[in-house]
Amino acid sequence: MMRFWIPLILLFSWCAIALLGPTWPLSPSHIDLTNILSGPGSDAWLGYDDLGRPMGDRLIIGARTSFMVAISVVLLALAIGTTLGTFTAFIGGWVDHVMVRIIDVFLAFPGILLAIALAGLMGPSINNVVIALASVGWVGYARLARAQVLTFKTRDHVVAAQALGAQPMRIIVWHLVPLISAPLIVEASFGIAGVVIAEAGLSFLGLGVQPPAASWGSMIRDGARYMLVAPHMVVAPGIALMIVVLAVNLLGDWLRDWMDVKTSRGYQ
Repeated sequence: MMRFWIPLILLFSWCAIALLGPTWPLSPSHIDLTNILSGPGSDAWLGYDDLGRPMGDRLIIGARTSFMVAISVVLLALAIGTTLGTFTAFIGGWVDHVMVRIIDVFLAFPGILLAIALAGLMGPSINNVVIALASVGWVGYARLARAQVLTFKTRDHVVAAQALGAQPMRIIVWHLVPLISAPLIVEASFGIAGVVIAEAGLSFLGLGVQPPAASWGSMIRDGARYMLVAPHMVVAPGIALMIVVLAVNLLGDWLRDWMDVKTSRGYQ
């Protein structure tokens, strides 16, 4: 039970900070030249950065950035991938073969490199980061949905629905999607962690959010130059990034075991 509650509390805290943070009296872009590179203290619990901006306030705004990007990318990629994979697998024939070849082409390139190339071509902005990551993230969901539909579309209830003249859309929505939803939900939970890391990486390279907006990746990039004199500039966003990714992965592991009938019921 502890394995479930700890990551859930951490993720709930991340979501609450991301959603409620903008309503708090924060000053993430306020420059105080007298506190440049100052360490943690009573007035700033995480210290100040190289421009004298409070690290705590910027960390909260960065949490909102990572949360909004992660949710947007996962929902968009899940919708596109599930739709394409489900329909092409159900239709079969040359349509399915074309989709398989498209998936193979995307999988031939490292996803993060393709996202970097797309973000570089479109220009640095948070919207372009979402588009770039969703453009490479839908492939995994499409492949998983296709494999699941190929397994379930020969089930007796699906064949019976086809024999009774049910429309393909009705069969997909009412008979196939409920069966393939569990593995897709698990895949999406792990996808959130991947998107958080990818967004931080793109922001670290200067392809994500632009100043004065805050992102954990850009905060790590700015602090890398001052590691010896102000390690708090890297440690704070680095620990926040590690905690969120670890919590998402732990919750994804628990969710996978919970949705696995054999594991949840103790079958060998």
